Amino acid sequence: MPLRDINDLERLKKINAALVSRVERSMDQQGNAFSLFQTAISLENRVRNRTEELHATLRRLEQSNIDLSEAKENAELANLSKTRFLAAASHDVLQPLNAAHLSVSALAEVQASEEGRKLVRQVERSLETMEDLLRTLLDISKLDAGVVQPEVVDVSLEALFSSLRSDFLPEAEKKSLSLKFRPVNVVVRSDRTLLRRILQNILSNALRYTRSGGVLVGTRHRGDIIRIDVADTGCGIPEDQREAVFEEFHRGTSTLNNAELAGGLGLGLAIVRRMAAALGHPITFSSKVGRGTIFHIDVPVGMATAEPAMAAADMERPRGYGLFGTRVLLVENDMEVLSAMTSLLERWQCLVRAATSTDDALDLLGDTAWVPDIIIADQHLDGGDLGTSTIAEVRDYLGRPVPALIVTADGSEIVAKAARAAGIELMRKPLKPAQLRALLAHLLA
Repeated sequence: MPLRDINDLERLKKINAALVSRVERSMDQQGNAFSLFQTAISLENRVRNRTEELHATLRRLEQSNIDLSEAKENAELANLSKTRFLAAASHDVLQPLNAAHLSVSALAEVQASEEGRKLVRQVERSLETMEDLLRTLLDISKLDAGVVQPEVVDVSLEALFSSLRSDFLPEAEKKSLSLKFRPVNVVVRSDRTLLRRILQNILSNALRYTRSGGVLVGTRHRGDIIRIDVADTGCGIPEDQREAVFEEFHRGTSTLNNAELAGGLGLGLAIVRRMAAALGHPITFSSKVGRGTIFHIDVPVGMATAEPAMAAADMERPRGYGLFGTRVLLVENDMEVLSAMTSLLERWQCLVRAATSTDDALDLLGDTAWVPDIIIADQHLDGGDLGTSTIAEVRDYLGRPVPALIVTADGSEIVAKAARAAGIELMRKPLKPAQLRALLAHLLA
């Protein structure tokens, strides 16, 4: 119907309202479509941006991994260089010190005057202090570099205590102090050498800082842990020094005079903490000023059955010092050490033949009338020869297991294992002549 034919106003209004409503719905639909279109574009842009950010992050992560890999490789090379340096430093620094020890000991043998003997003792004490300092600094460097790998085995505490008692009893008696070790038939899991060094350093400190009373070493069983206690009646550690005592070159303040504290380097507890950390043995202490200190070391219980300590104690006591006429095959490539060692052995009335390599040593055996009673060899010889191999070849040539001793400045566990496997005794340079003489007497007994 044409609009001009519509006369009803109300009807016209309804038609108009319907048309407006239709137009509005159409506009809403178009608006929603446009809105959805805009939203889609926005989402697409956000996805693109996030994808680009993710790619950038992945590229940075890849570069970081490359950088980390290079840094790790450089660190490993640096660590290897440090390991080699420490090994070289141990050998090169301790070699001349060893020669000095041997020369001074030989010099002491020919001193007729009391003044001469006094001067020799002063030089010996200075050399021992220098040796202790160098060894401790090298040990700390090795522990910090992570190149010390503990060899965890079953360790008899009774045998260890017996050995420590024989070492420290003369020092305690000199100061009129008591030194007691409670008997303990137990085995722990630890590195025998490192655990001994920990207890050595603690005992040394305990005796140094104790004026009266004494030191007691005992154990307590705590489940699968053995707690080793080292208690002293010394001056104690003040509250404000409880952390400082583990720092390098820290020497605690006390009422003791300088003479009583002489010889302390302030490194004992610093290396104790590092060794205990390397072994995973928690170490703590309790202390009261003026009353004393108790150090606690927690060590896992071992798996083997404890052995009697008598065999170990017997090893500590030489049966005699009779070296007269002993035939010694000495294999050493450092001329100063060779000369000093020869002089010392000859002062002990030994008959010495010296070589610098395996071939030299075998050439000396061509004289069938001369057969060595004992072999003393450095580990690192001329031409890349190893002392352990030299001893093996000499034994094979002679057809019998001649007693032998490796004397080396190489403190690595590799050398120690090789010596143990071949049944060869091992001593570290610098040598203490009295210990060398006692060990030779024991091997020849």
